Amino acid sequence: MSNLNNLVTKILDDAKHSADAIITDAKAKEKEIVDKKVNEANIEQKNIVEKAKIESQSKKERIVSNAQLQVRNKKLDSKQQVIDKVFEKSLIELINLSKEQYLDFIKNSILALPIDGDEELIVKDEDKSKIDTEFLNDLNEQLKKNNKKGEIKLSDEVRNIKGGFILYKNGIEINNSFESLVTALRDELEYDVVKILFN
Repeated sequence: MSNLNNLVTKILDDAKHSADAIITDAKAKEKEIVDKKVNEANIEQKNIVEKAKIESQSKKERIVSNAQLQVRNKKLDSKQQVIDKVFEKSLIELINLSKEQYLDFIKNSILALPIDGDEELIVKDEDKSKIDTEFLNDLNEQLKKNNKKGEIKLSDEVRNIKGGFILYKNGIEINNSFESLVTALRDELEYDVVKILFN
């Protein structure tokens, strides 16, 4: 019987050792799995935090860039308004020329043009009274001295222009209205005006 007891005791001891080894191994595997999952969770957390930082930095940069763009656009708009006013003022000053200045403008402009000298002079209705026979005779005399026909005449036609004049002959017009001149000069001078105003 004592052998049987010894055998049972040995079997129980072996089973206990085996169970202890299995439990120890299971605990080690459990720790390994838990550590691995904790490590994965830490990495994931780090990735989420890093991604959030990148996204917040990107969002901040977009907001700043958008604000800078809006400021730039407002500055450009303000500059454009100032430039518009400069050219509007130029047009107003031309419209408000005295009669003498206006007639000098017409005379000097016509004498500088490559024309035959027998065109019709078209002006706005309010300016017709400024152009008398004496002015036309003087203009035509000057044209003749420049080897032109010297037969410019005031047209019965009037145009809806702000000032200046239009020369007409055979369906061809030379537009020297003030608004046309300011528009043409604006294309040439706008860059210089910007440099003067904003540098």
